[in-house]
Amino acid sequence: MGALDRELACKTHVMMIPFPAQGHMSPMMQFSKRLAFKGVKVTIIVPRKLKDSIQILYDSPLINLEYITYDLNEEEISVDMESYMGFMKLKITSVLTRILEKQISNGCPVNLLVIDSLFPSGVEMCHQFGLRGAPFFTQSCAVNAIYLNVFKGQLKIPFEKGLSKISLPSLPVLDPSDFPSIVVGTFPDLGTYFSRQFADLAKADWIFINSFDKLENEEAKWLSSHCPLTTVGPAIPSMYLDKRIPNDKHYGISLYKPEVESCINWLDDRDPGTVVYVSFGSVDRLNEEYIDEIGRGLLQSNYYFLWAIRDCEHEKLSTHFISESSEKGLIVSWCPQLDVLAHKAVGSFMTHCGWNSTLEALSLGMPMVAVPLWFDQTTNGKYIGDIWRVGVRVPIHESGMVSGEDVAACVMDAMEGDKREEIRENALKWKELAIEAMGEGGSSDQNINDFLTKLVSS
Repeated sequence: MGALDRELACKTHVMMIPFPAQGHMSPMMQFSKRLAFKGVKVTIIVPRKLKDSIQILYDSPLINLEYITYDLNEEEISVDMESYMGFMKLKITSVLTRILEKQISNGCPVNLLVIDSLFPSGVEMCHQFGLRGAPFFTQSCAVNAIYLNVFKGQLKIPFEKGLSKISLPSLPVLDPSDFPSIVVGTFPDLGTYFSRQFADLAKADWIFINSFDKLENEEAKWLSSHCPLTTVGPAIPSMYLDKRIPNDKHYGISLYKPEVESCINWLDDRDPGTVVYVSFGSVDRLNEEYIDEIGRGLLQSNYYFLWAIRDCEHEKLSTHFISESSEKGLIVSWCPQLDVLAHKAVGSFMTHCGWNSTLEALSLGMPMVAVPLWFDQTTNGKYIGDIWRVGVRVPIHESGMVSGEDVAACVMDAMEGDKREEIRENALKWKELAIEAMGEGGSSDQNINDFLTKLVSS
């Protein structure tokens, strides 16, 4: 430990309150590990109902999980996001006093609350406990720039009919289909809610975002001109980036149990670059027709594939597909995704373009086949295909469907086509820049150091 680290270990305690979903808990856990590596004590708030399902894969004396009860009864809330998040925040607030007092009695008072940006008026909640507060954004700078424009009234939702191109500060010119689905008009109430993440940022002591400067340079600069933004990503385990945190190969907290042995053993038997890895994340649900077309495209491409499809979705696979794919594919319920993306047998990643999956692929130099579905995925898909040029975006038809022919063509482009060399080159470039950002003295590493210096001295 250096001088700063010794001082931090004596007087600095950060509490994390993530939204209890895999895509939110993973990056906040990883940020916690970065802080612990630098000598900070961290407590992470987790709902008790998840205790039995959470797989703890990382051990640090400076990181503690505090399980609290805040189950929501159906009669307590309505179906809209604002009511759901409001009641969840109320439940957390009701037990937070006890937890904070417990930390004081243990001689480790909390100095800062880092709260998921999805919680309404989160900074205000932190301040009501007499603590500094910092929201943590788990989406890209580009998506945040869109939501901020909605909040400022510069972008009206739902969009007017007939709009073909839209230009916003710091962003490339976008088609309506490139915007988050909740902004385009599918769920305008959700679009309004997500834009309210910016409602009390003027009161924030810090604002953390899981991205890095060179990846979204203009977008980060524009956001920084409106709020005190701090990029701290990519928030993925250190062994896939700078390798400074010993044994840090997993996020350390998982709601799903990966089938590690079967995945890795199967990949070990495949030649380098011959496998398409397929995953649509932990939340998205596809209808049977959509799954059918994805499967048909995989078979037509004639590549090996490893498909992670959750148990609740597995029944949508046709018996014909399961039979036809037995020689070419392995279907599992959950994968050790980072291990899979780093495996030499994998040549491309068919992804729903969730932000965590996108950052993982970028950080590991993996070409992508982008199949965005909703929320921020459509914007991430635009950047993957046209801005960073690290993948191929599967066309979405007016019906909202993909076709097996398009899926097959995009897989072949990513694996062997004329675009393959450029995509691979760009993917490796972003891999090096991601490593640089989190390495000692890199932009995100320095941002974390600067934040900690201010936290200790204030």
